[in-house]
Amino acid sequence: MIALIQRVLEASVRVDGEIVGAIGPGLLALVAVEPGDDEARIARMAERLLGYRVFADDQGRMNRSLADTGGGLLLVSQFTLAADTRSGMRPSFTSAASPEEGRRGFERLVELCRARHPVLETGRFGAHMLVSLANDGPVTFRLQS
Repeated sequence: MIALIQRVLEASVRVDGEIVGAIGPGLLALVAVEPGDDEARIARMAERLLGYRVFADDQGRMNRSLADTGGGLLLVSQFTLAADTRSGMRPSFTSAASPEEGRRGFERLVELCRARHPVLETGRFGAHMLVSLANDGPVTFRLQS
C-alpha cells in the first residue's frame, strides 16, 4: 500500500460538480492498493497515517501527528501511485491491485482510520475526481507499508 500524504490547510474532492469530501487543516492522503496488501499492511498504513509526525510542535519542529492535532483526514483512492514508470513513455499498471482488490483494501483502510479518528472524509472510489488543496509548507511525504 502506498500513500502520498500532504499537510493541508484545506482540501476537497468533487465528483460531477458535487463536493463529496472536504476537510480543514489536516492531511490529504492519496492511496494506492497493491496486489497482496493484507490486513497487516492496511493496519500499518492506518497507524502511519494517524501517527506520522508532520505537524509543528511549540518549537516549530515536526513532532505532532494527526492524532495529536485532531485535524481532518481526507482519503482519496489513486491507483496511479502504484504505476511502474521505470521505462518507456507510458505507465504500466501491472503493479496496482485489481479494481475489486483495490476497493476492498481502500474501504478497509477507511474503516480502520474512521474507528480511530473522528474527522475523516473520502473521495469516491473509481470516480473521476477533482481534488483541490492548499498544501501547507509545502509538506508532502510518500509512505509505503
